[in-house]
Amino acid sequence: MYSSILVPLDGSTHAEKALTVAAQLARGAGATLHLMTVAEFPPDNIGLFTGGTAEPFSEEDREKLAAGMKDEAQKIIEQARSAVDLEGIEVEEVVHQGRPAQLINEAAETLGVDAIIMGSRGVSDMRGLVFGSVSHKVSHTAGCTVVTVT
Repeated sequence: MYSSILVPLDGSTHAEKALTVAAQLARGAGATLHLMTVAEFPPDNIGLFTGGTAEPFSEEDREKLAAGMKDEAQKIIEQARSAVDLEGIEVEEVVHQGRPAQLINEAAETLGVDAIIMGSRGVSDMRGLVFGSVSHKVSHTAGCTVVTVT
């Protein structure tokens, strides 16, 4: 059925459910799971929304923020690995920084996965209502099968 499955993770319960489904499919098919997190860098004008200024981040601030975000992304993978039984499954980890939907599709293509299995709602439900959910974007633009788990 599937030989390679990409599972985007964001720390949400929906993502954890998706990993559970993906693990069951991978175990039955002997597939590799690619666990992926995307540290989404905030726009330079984020200060306008948080009561600050519209000044762009300095290069030093960007580097500090990026390091912290990548650490957080790794914690999300570790949390998911401890919550779901992945014994006997080949698991690889992918951490990127940027726009989630775009990077998920790019990773799926680069890795040559057969399917993307992801949660229907992430940790930022309000943002999803305003800007559209990542799962919705991926399901409409991916070049492979996308399974959305609710």
